Amino acid sequence: MKDFALKPFIKWAGGKRQLLPEIKKNLPENIHDYTYYEPFAGAGAVFFELQPKKAVINDSNEQLMITYKAIKEDVEGLIKLLKNHKELNSAEYYYKIRNLDRDLVQFNSLTNIEKAARMIYLNKTCYNGLYRVNSSGFFNVPFGKYKNPAVCEETPLRQISEYLNSSEIEILNVDFETAVSNADKNSFIYFDPPYHSPDKSNFTGYQAGGFDESGQERLRNLMMEMTKRGIKCLLSNSDTGFIRELYKDACFKIIPVQAKRAINSVASGRGVVNEVLIRNFE
Repeated sequence: MKDFALKPFIKWAGGKRQLLPEIKKNLPENIHDYTYYEPFAGAGAVFFELQPKKAVINDSNEQLMITYKAIKEDVEGLIKLLKNHKELNSAEYYYKIRNLDRDLVQFNSLTNIEKAARMIYLNKTCYNGLYRVNSSGFFNVPFGKYKNPAVCEETPLRQISEYLNSSEIEILNVDFETAVSNADKNSFIYFDPPYHSPDKSNFTGYQAGGFDESGQERLRNLMMEMTKRGIKCLLSNSDTGFIRELYKDACFKIIPVQAKRAINSVASGRGVVNEVLIRNFE
């Protein structure tokens, strides 16, 4: 039994909170008997909803995973820094904090708690809650001009910290294949990669380099390997011809779903969009 409901501590493009009912319909029975793997963790909506007692979460975004660890290891120190950011919040202050990563010597001198507080502050105060970096890896979203942004949500942060410390949770920042390398038949993997976007309208700027069609093909090959090893998997993605062709093998079941998206790099990618859930088990 969960002690309390948890929600993501940041906004994230492609977040799964409103798709949770559909996702939960397509989970294995007795899901809590499995070790849970999520190699594209993002904001962790599914992870926080299920609250597995044993899990491996991973993301290629180093700053994001530093933030997960900071919440686990020193949530009170993080809250103290967030309160300071909230008190000082202004457009001038925002750009000062945003630009810290332009000087690697200065940025690398920050503690992980300071980096985590910076990430949450920027996420809560930037335009549209968009996490985006340019080709050099610099955060480049403009100031959001919110009247009263929720920079420091103390209770949710403490609840997440309590959960992470009361369960067996491994937090990684590695390639997605490496993240699931120890999975076995007692594991369940939820794949939620950056979505396929044939016209490049979907937002994929979580990190320099992005996630292209070759990445999607590598992910499909990994899911085929997991299927052969008898490991149950569920995957989310855009409902495109490319994705349907990738997963046309009989071992995959493709389930169309609709989601309402508020974060996208162009307006045409917002609103109700067609997505798919793909699973490799009955």
